[in-house]
Amino acid sequence: MKRWLVAWLIALAALQPLGGAAAADQVVAPPAAARQVLLLLRLPPEHYRPESGYSGGYGGGAAHGARRRVAAELAREHGLTLVTDWALPLLGVDCFVLTVPDDGRPPEDVAQALARDPRVDWAQPMNEFRTRGHDDPLYPLQPVAQAWHLDELHEIATGRNVRVAVVDSRVDRHHPDLEGQVVLEQDFVDGHGELPEDHGTAVAGIIAARADNGAGILGVAPNARLLALRACWQQSSQSTVCTSLGLAMALHFAITHGAEVINLSLSGPSDRLLDRLLDVALARRISVVAAVDRSRPDGGFPASHAGVAAVSDESEGPALPGVLVAPGRDVPTTLPGDRWKLVSGSSYAAAHVAGLFALMREPSPAGAGPPSMDGVVSLPGGGIDACATLARVAGGGACVRTVTRSTTPPNLRQ
Repeated sequence: MKRWLVAWLIALAALQPLGGAAAADQVVAPPAAARQVLLLLRLPPEHYRPESGYSGGYGGGAAHGARRRVAAELAREHGLTLVTDWALPLLGVDCFVLTVPDDGRPPEDVAQALARDPRVDWAQPMNEFRTRGHDDPLYPLQPVAQAWHLDELHEIATGRNVRVAVVDSRVDRHHPDLEGQVVLEQDFVDGHGELPEDHGTAVAGIIAARADNGAGILGVAPNARLLALRACWQQSSQSTVCTSLGLAMALHFAITHGAEVINLSLSGPSDRLLDRLLDVALARRISVVAAVDRSRPDGGFPASHAGVAAVSDESEGPALPGVLVAPGRDVPTTLPGDRWKLVSGSSYAAAHVAGLFALMREPSPAGAGPPSMDGVVSLPGGGIDACATLARVAGGGACVRTVTRSTTPPNLRQ
């Protein structure tokens, strides 16, 4: 079996284009986020125009200039450097990025000092978040996978026109399995290149790879429509990093541009800014899915946020209370440069659930609540009965087989 799988992987490698290094090998300089704080200043929301995109039209002109002068004054008072700013109209705040000099002051202490000023709504360190894949290069050689019987699921729903926001690194929208699947693309990362990146492309493929195109894989929700929102960047083939600000901008954009499901295949520390935006998303009946970090007692943030569907992969041991278990080991998916590869980790388990939620959205009756963890049918001992889950939402249907575990390597349409 292992020899067969190795041969299969070699065949996949043969699909890589000749010449040039793959985007996965690109190394980017470490970010300055570790020495930055976010300063949030309250502003009146009445000037917000949703159609203006980004922060344009929201408290602009002289009013914005006045708030920037306040931020600059605070920066001088605390010995900081004002870097940039961004309006977050859903929260009614302007967000300013300040750099703390390398003078021995922890950014946490600087943020607390700023927060005590009556002109400040709140301040916080710029947190870092990381995607939840396994770094061990032998993981792709382990011949274990779990099937969800997608053909049967797709007899009920394919996620038709459901908008799924992939908040991640840059997606290769021109990959053969993703061509035409991305309806909206936006970059919230500066200075980290413009090439497609591994993690975002892999997550997007699991959610919505094209069906019956004669190549590659089949996404969980092949007729869903992706919002490819780059909030993270690839440092190396083993590391993808995001910051509070990039994630906040991407979440704000997803909420204001019609996302029905938001996938966050990443984890990090608790973050007040993101916490507030997640509350807004959930209040607007958007389903949010996040990857669990088993190294953190609460599963990590944003998986620990109330109302977010927390997902772990089945290879990480018994499920934590309140956590869904989905396929996340030896999962075939898309990579930049017309490639496919096996991946493992809770990032990819979360992507499966985001795809399942897109399927659940399609046949959901009018007035029904958004898909959530409460609507997922679990198998004894862990795992998801995807067929029973979707059939229950649709009020019955053709998908009646119980999901089972499979040890057969997945079939790639190539």
